[in-house]
Amino acid sequence: MNSNKTLYLIPVMLCFFAMGFVDLVGIASNYVKEDLGLSDSVANIFPSMVFFWFLIFSVPTGMLMNRIGRKNTVLLSLAVTVVSLVLPLTGSSFGVMLASFCLLGIGNALMQTSLNPLISTVVKGGNLAGTLTFGQFVKAVASFLAPYIAMWGAIGAVPAMGYGWKVLFLVYLVVGILSAVLLAVTPIGEEKASGGRASSLAGCLRLLGRPVVLLSFLGIMCHVGIDVGTNTTAPKLLMERLGMTLNEAAFATGLYFIFRTAGCLTGSFFLRMVNNRRFFAISVVMMALGMAGMFFGTSEAVLYAAIALVGYGNSNVFSQVFSQALLSVPDKQNEVSGLMIMGLFGGAVFPLVMGVAADAAGQAGAVAVMACGVAYLLTYVKRIDNNKSSKE
Repeated sequence: MNSNKTLYLIPVMLCFFAMGFVDLVGIASNYVKEDLGLSDSVANIFPSMVFFWFLIFSVPTGMLMNRIGRKNTVLLSLAVTVVSLVLPLTGSSFGVMLASFCLLGIGNALMQTSLNPLISTVVKGGNLAGTLTFGQFVKAVASFLAPYIAMWGAIGAVPAMGYGWKVLFLVYLVVGILSAVLLAVTPIGEEKASGGRASSLAGCLRLLGRPVVLLSFLGIMCHVGIDVGTNTTAPKLLMERLGMTLNEAAFATGLYFIFRTAGCLTGSFFLRMVNNRRFFAISVVMMALGMAGMFFGTSEAVLYAAIALVGYGNSNVFSQVFSQALLSVPDKQNEVSGLMIMGLFGGAVFPLVMGVAADAAGQAGAVAVMACGVAYLLTYVKRIDNNKSSKE
């Protein structure tokens, strides 16, 4: 039985890898900007369109799972994701790329909401937390591979078959199809949904009247905004300050994800040694130092160090804010969970504002917008429970 469970986890972990496709939006939007000659404010529409759909689809996806099941919902998300990856291989126009990014966001919203519950169907008891953590690690691998695959395709280091940097979409398309096929043929038994009412949008929004929930929702928005913002802005910063080409500067996005991945892997360990509030404060201070480095830095070493600090500091913010929100309303955890997932909409808001700021004041303007998000997270420190880690 245990060996069967392990085999069931292989397609599910591939789905976590597919979940990481959403982070290709940062480097891809930079290449689209270069290909089409777009301004920052226009180019930043692409990452915004990816994350806008979390506002629309997070709660309805929970209701859909009650109707068609978790596995079928994940399969639907993979189908939408596969279509989003096919489109850029057929053309490079603004409309085609915008449609691709929108579908990528819709597919990811469906997947983010349904894949974690599917894991709980396969893995029970004490192994669940560890399995979810490993899933996030697998997702992070897809995130930091994306800029390198695009860069290698652009410079001809890998066979790009005429697609150039867009070979990234071809590689991830193959993985997406493989994930869907393996999951489709894997038998996963699911319990029928209970007769209880599913979370509603109105029920979620009413919880914003509770201060801790509202502040946590804003915290999630800031976390995701900083994440997407750094992913998108880091290469532009190196190009502006150091005169790098986009292919050279693409390393910055990979560096951010490497340190974010390292933070995910080491966060559980440090939370056993340091209480929640102190660890959260240290994480946000690291981000603040990183923002200062990105705002004022003019050397390669300073800018790389700053990007790394933001990546590591931002790696555990989501889990701590999310856990704090759930603990604050223990009898409404489904509603709170849906609301926090809606907070990923911050990935749509921040890039739009950053694009306008960058057009007006250079990339320092974009960094200043992200710094506002870090300042908000500093005010959230006192909301973090000082007791033992919620990751245990």
